[in-house]
Amino acid sequence: MTANKPGICTTVQDLGRTGYLGSGFSPSGAMDQRAAVCANILVDNDPHAPVLEFCLAGPMLRFTTPTYIAIAGGNFRPTLDGMPIPAYTALPVKRGSMLAFGAPATGCYGYLAVAGGGPKVPRVMGSASTNLKCGIGGLKGRALTAGDYLSFETRITEYLPNLASHHIEGEEAYYEHENPQVTLRIVPGPQTDLFTDEGVRTFFNETYQVSGKCDRMGFRLDGPPIETVAGSDIISDGIALGAVQVPNHGRPIIMLADRQTTGGYAKIGTVASVDIPKLVQSPPGRTVRFEAVTVQEAQELYRKEHLHFRALEKMVRRPCYGGVSPRKTARRLTPILEAQALDAAGRPLWIETEKTAHHRTKRSE
Repeated sequence: MTANKPGICTTVQDLGRTGYLGSGFSPSGAMDQRAAVCANILVDNDPHAPVLEFCLAGPMLRFTTPTYIAIAGGNFRPTLDGMPIPAYTALPVKRGSMLAFGAPATGCYGYLAVAGGGPKVPRVMGSASTNLKCGIGGLKGRALTAGDYLSFETRITEYLPNLASHHIEGEEAYYEHENPQVTLRIVPGPQTDLFTDEGVRTFFNETYQVSGKCDRMGFRLDGPPIETVAGSDIISDGIALGAVQVPNHGRPIIMLADRQTTGGYAKIGTVASVDIPKLVQSPPGRTVRFEAVTVQEAQELYRKEHLHFRALEKMVRRPCYGGVSPRKTARRLTPILEAQALDAAGRPLWIETEKTAHHRTKRSE
């Protein structure tokens, strides 16, 4: 496909470049991994396959080969050749088709998966994810620009089994877009002791708002300052996905996909990974509250999400309606075939004899 318009920060991402934090490389990867996995499941890709991620404004893409696509994440009001198309559904595209996106009605990040393995880009340290700061991965380590051409792992995909089943219902409800407030579950620590009791109470009982200073590195929140015992400076240590740093100004920053590998501010907690998509799909101004959970509770949430993905894989690969039972198929096809077997006068075009059936001709008449 060719990028007629690149959109805002449209990059190739997968589930991240793991194993290199110790060497100073952030994992990068999709900001909303839930949406990226759902998009890949819908087109029968491996969940780790690369997808296109775009933020706030989607690209305009022209396909140069037939394939199947799926869109997930925020509602960017996508159109295919000028006609609105649904998200969370596998759809065929033809050679020359034009896919376009508008401003998001809900959410901030959108994802496009392509059948057959997704965009074909070199793997760097085992991952296709784009690291914009280091200039590695994805398409030459950068975001898409107008005129860029992306080839696919599978050049042409003309068939997707059980296509009618490749649809996910109700996934948008997970994000609670209609709710102006989102609750994020937090595992306290590792430096909770550096905050006063009043500071911890403020963090877990007050509300914060997503600010306009948000990017792939982290989301800054506005709200009441969190009180520390003697400042928040520490000797730099590792930063996990979802770590909540509190700089000296007292307002939290939640570290995300392109975070630095180490940091020197105290961390009051870490957002459970299953709640990260709710955060990154929250526009500026949305209210955020925090709820404490244990490590074991966070692990159980992660296991439930994994089971949810496995259930989705089974659901989209099940036989389509009408293909489950030959009798259902026969009942649907019989009136169609009977109608096609009549001439203009309504007479059967075929004559059955004891041994066979042959076409009606003037001689037979």
